[in-house]
Amino acid sequence: MLHYKPSIGSRAFDIGNVCILLLFSIITLIPFLYVTATSLAPLKQVLQGGLILWPETIDWGAYYTIFSNTHFVHSLWVSIFITVTGTFVNLLFTTLMAYPLSKKRLRGRGVILFLVVVTMLFSGGLIPSYLVVKNIHLLNTVWSVILPGAISAFNLIIMRNFFMSIPEELEEAARIDGCRNFGVLFRVVLPLSMPALATFTLFYAVGHWNNYFSAVMYINKSDLWPIQVLLRQMIIEGSVEQFQNAALEASTQVLPKSIKMAATIVATVPILIIYPFLQKHFAKGVLLGSVKG
Repeated sequence: MLHYKPSIGSRAFDIGNVCILLLFSIITLIPFLYVTATSLAPLKQVLQGGLILWPETIDWGAYYTIFSNTHFVHSLWVSIFITVTGTFVNLLFTTLMAYPLSKKRLRGRGVILFLVVVTMLFSGGLIPSYLVVKNIHLLNTVWSVILPGAISAFNLIIMRNFFMSIPEELEEAARIDGCRNFGVLFRVVLPLSMPALATFTLFYAVGHWNNYFSAVMYINKSDLWPIQVLLRQMIIEGSVEQFQNAALEASTQVLPKSIKMAATIVATVPILIIYPFLQKHFAKGVLLGSVKG
């Protein structure tokens, strides 16, 4: 049996790639470590300034302050509701539209696909979108950030291509056993599409969790703001007085900087927790969906 022995140039290339990727990883990690350390650092160390990569002692005062604020906790629950409900709506509508478009027997599917692609190139703009949301009475509701983007044209095309890669023989066998269209979809196609579903779950969930522009545009009630909008108010406009008042009532001294950093970590960690569970399906789902056109 022949064994491949990499050349010196190949080894040097691999070492160079590892060094470059390691450098970029460190550059990416340092800001996150700084934000985390500052949120946990004691008051004295934060006042000293400079780059903090590890706190001298861990102080949970900033996290206690933000979680003592009912407005912050409520915004967190609003974000969770929007992310969970919105992701479910996205997957449901994307699947129900992508599956029939993957079938050649569907009449007019070329026209429908053309209309879908057109939406990727042209849009009505902010004002028409706002008027549509207003006229269907979705303003100042959480549905205004969920329903207008129920289907992503890009994700729809990839999922359609993924469905096209599933052998027709499996669906024909299910129909012989008595399954109808919805039975074939939910009992045969979707169980085989877990990599694609996991990938799009991550796409849609990250999009909903990080979305703040739609909430700023459609929601005027502060009690319906998701966490990203509240975080924007805290960082850009510096509105942390209500958090400092809570800290004073609890007899703890917390700097506005630490409060902002703690809120940033809380708004970032949920997606970081979800990603490892979907990581193994991520690359496979995207690649399989790009095989057929």
